[in-house]
Amino acid sequence: MKGFDPKFRDFPDYIIGITKEIWEDRGIATLHDYYGADIVVRSPGSVVLGNQNVIGATMATLAEFPDRQLLGEDVIWSGTPEEGMLSSHRILSTATHLAEGVYGKPTGTKLRYRILADCHAIDNKINDEWLIRDQGAIVRQMGWDPKDYAADLIAREGGPEACVKPLTPANDVDGPYKGRGNDNEWGQRHADLLTSMMNADLGAVERHYDRAVQTEYPGGVTGHGWDAADRFWMSLRAAMPNAKFTIDHQIGRDDPNMPPRSALRWSLHGTHDGWGAFGAPTGAELYVLGISHAEWGELIGGDIKLRREWTLFDETSVWKQVLLATGNL
Repeated sequence: MKGFDPKFRDFPDYIIGITKEIWEDRGIATLHDYYGADIVVRSPGSVVLGNQNVIGATMATLAEFPDRQLLGEDVIWSGTPEEGMLSSHRILSTATHLAEGVYGKPTGTKLRYRILADCHAIDNKINDEWLIRDQGAIVRQMGWDPKDYAADLIAREGGPEACVKPLTPANDVDGPYKGRGNDNEWGQRHADLLTSMMNADLGAVERHYDRAVQTEYPGGVTGHGWDAADRFWMSLRAAMPNAKFTIDHQIGRDDPNMPPRSALRWSLHGTHDGWGAFGAPTGAELYVLGISHAEWGELIGGDIKLRREWTLFDETSVWKQVLLATGNL
């Protein structure tokens, strides 16, 4: 871990450790130590530039959810300390909605939802980030439909002209990280599977997913078996059948005492011209940023399958794009 604080044993320890230090130990000021001054943080809902704005957003979230916990489930990573490392961090978060904020008046709702975050770090600092929270799970637990929440958020932010604009290629900002991950076989296996499904080969589900696969999808939806995977990927692709699918980053890992794992960051960019995950086709131009994690295994000898999958995109930000494009507010 050359260039990093020696208190961290390895890169996963660094990622999990600073996350707890910042959020749960209230060490928000340590963001000056751990985040670059000019960091770019992209989430589907916005692009945040600069560490000072990250600090402000962190305090706002903790004010709204003061008991928030971030339980690190996995860190799938690539790179070296000398050249920089990219972590794909999967988090299960718990929180209680105790104060007014971006989710409206306090409801006292106890929440549980996942986050997938890709962070680039070098010399003990994170300087580039892609962050997806399961907004669909959050707002549903508060009694909202994601589309209705998006419409209300547009209104609370001052209307279509003034509101915060979701992430698109047009407003994205280049950061310092230009890497594409690694060439490990598990990342390539995962990339080939998603590419097949996005090319309308949904037979790939039965060929490559374990029959008892556990899936975790947007909205906090847990599924088991082939049908859950087929319905999710079919519904997403059906909504944007002509959109360009791109794998922006892929990592595979073989680590001692862990199953083979992979992490992909991907996007769909094109028009909403089909029935599917986003209702009746509107012709709106949409950009969907997604991150997927997978665990692989060989329950039956010689038969490698995807045994657990986690995929997130932000439903509320997609609906915000639909509503802004159609004016149907």
